[in-house]
Amino acid sequence: MTPVTKLDVEQKPTKAGNQDEHIYGQMFAAILEQRLSPGTKLSEDVLGEIFSVSRTVIRKILQRLAHEKVVNILPNRGAYVSEPTPDEARDVLDARKVVEEGIMRRVIKNISASDIRHLEGMLIEEATSIERGEHSRWVALSGDFHLALAKIAGNESLTDYLRELVSRTSLIHVQYQSKKMGNQSCSCEEHGDIIQAIREGSEEKAVQLMIDHLQVCEEQLNLDGKEPESDLYEIFSGTTGSDA
Repeated sequence: MTPVTKLDVEQKPTKAGNQDEHIYGQMFAAILEQRLSPGTKLSEDVLGEIFSVSRTVIRKILQRLAHEKVVNILPNRGAYVSEPTPDEARDVLDARKVVEEGIMRRVIKNISASDIRHLEGMLIEEATSIERGEHSRWVALSGDFHLALAKIAGNESLTDYLRELVSRTSLIHVQYQSKKMGNQSCSCEEHGDIIQAIREGSEEKAVQLMIDHLQVCEEQLNLDGKEPESDLYEIFSGTTGSDA
């Protein structure tokens, strides 16, 4: 599991409210970017030392994260990064399909030229992170792409709910990612296809591309507890002699 002490801590704001938001943002990002693994203990004392704040401040932030279902607070045991069950994982992924279908339909109605340029800029950042092998940054940017679409949709409640679902999805991927991981560049290309459908104003196409994209993400997970069967052709391809 990723130690809590690896949190990236920036200079602290002076105002209490801004300070709380800063710490919350750092912890949320560490979960979203998969730097905090499911089951990691979130010690109030350690976090208080890292961020130079009281346990009371940390406790309030942990309670906020627990409300968003990315942290579990257990009586007499403390706080831990949530460990979604397979059923919870399926529920989250199904909820994302429903929510993001609604978001896409609103995006088609609200999109502007500047919005499209912004999404295209995000796509370039995604591709760059993949080329550089920056997995954590790619994970964060991929989530940000979906949240940017929610913002364009113009429904604050949908955006808040999707933010929770995206962070929970990140935990799900850490816990259930299949050994046969999907190609990150393919996911980036799928985002590009979605942008193109939005540019064309094709609502049904954009919705279907988003649903397909989320389905591919789900298929990369090992939610049934079974390891995929080995492909003998893939394993031994190129290893046999010409006389075999």
